[in-house]
Amino acid sequence: MAENKNISPEEMEEEILENEEINDTAEEETVEEAEEAVAEEPETEKEKGSFFKKKEKKDKKDEKIEELTDRVRRQMAEFDNFRKRTEKEKTQMFETGAKSIVEKILPVVDNFERGLAAVTEEEKGTPFVEGMEKIYKQMMTVLEEAGVKPIEAVGQEFDPNLHNAVMHVEDEEFGENIIAEEFQKGYTYRDSVVRHSMVKVAN
Repeated sequence: MAENKNISPEEMEEEILENEEINDTAEEETVEEAEEAVAEEPETEKEKGSFFKKKEKKDKKDEKIEELTDRVRRQMAEFDNFRKRTEKEKTQMFETGAKSIVEKILPVVDNFERGLAAVTEEEKGTPFVEGMEKIYKQMMTVLEEAGVKPIEAVGQEFDPNLHNAVMHVEDEEFGENIIAEEFQKGYTYRDSVVRHSMVKVAN
């Protein structure tokens, strides 16, 4: 226990003043620490803001990359479709042109066949007729290799997609709707009809 002392009013007043100075010093130190903490806080917030800003920039960059990648894919798909469409159109144009040429050659083939059909038995062994036959066979071979084929007619059932009936006849030797005679040979080019066969059909 503290010893009891007789303290004068002056001494007591001095002790109270000293305690007040100590408290004021402690309060000043606390205020300074608080101010330093507040001063440091904006830097932390600034760092946080900078971090999120960097992250936001990175996200925008990724979005731009995805956008450009998608655009490239779309353009590649469009180019592929354009290439396929162009190849198809080119093939169709080629087939149309080839078909037109075949149509112009067929009358020449018809004339060869008519000329050879008119050859008599005495003329068949002559060099001229043999030369004509060889030229005709060569022409037919070239046409066949190019995809040109004659349409079968006599004895076949009439097909409006292949044959053109110019005459009907009552003939018991043939069944109904069967081709009895061919007037002009028809041809196809790659499964497409170039010229229909002109035929006579039995009823």
